[in-house]
Amino acid sequence: MTTLTLNDMKTKIESSRFMKHLGFEVEEFTEEKVALKLKITDHALNVNGTLHGGIQASMLDNITGMAVRAKTKTDCVTLNLNIHYLSAISEGEIYATATIIQQGHKILTVEGEIRTSQGVLVSKGVGVFKVISQKKVER
Repeated sequence: MTTLTLNDMKTKIESSRFMKHLGFEVEEFTEEKVALKLKITDHALNVNGTLHGGIQASMLDNITGMAVRAKTKTDCVTLNLNIHYLSAISEGEIYATATIIQQGHKILTVEGEIRTSQGVLVSKGVGVFKVISQKKVER
């Protein structure tokens, strides 16, 4: 298994076309703390005019995976992600953070949450991740 530096992992994450497309910005990326920011725009709203659950799920998947990558400095894949949607929001900025709550040799469990800039809890999730080796993926 190849280990990269923390900066290598951050650069890899920031270059993700998917994250750029959704508008996620890396606010912090250290072994101790990872944080993402999203400015809510019209394209992120559902038919009810509130932040789409899929955007929240993607943000939670990314932030929890970032926590694994920051800690292990290796790639990972999501094995499971469980989300609780708690508050509707339709404007402003949201922030996601994550904490590793269990770490084995190759499997980690991570808790993530999304809050408004005023601290209101919007959604919360728990993900299980598997650390993988750095292999070239055929496309």
